[in-house]
Amino acid sequence: MKVTPKRACIYPKDIERITGKSYRQSTRIYNKIKEAYNKPKNSFISIDEFCHYTGLNIEHIQEYIIG
Repeated sequence: MKVTPKRACIYPKDIERITGKSYRQSTRIYNKIKEAYNKPKNSFISIDEFCHYTGLNIEHIQEYIIG
């Protein structure tokens, strides 16, 4: 059974929980993903984009996404 995400976007705080890195490093990762997908400064990153960039399965990160 596939788990559906609770929300569509991911934030640096989520990346911090998933990777165990500091908030500052998580923000850098967040910005690198934005650059990789040529997104404007005020846009969001989807959970699918994060998973594709990092190579993680959505099922593995789902427990770290709160709300």
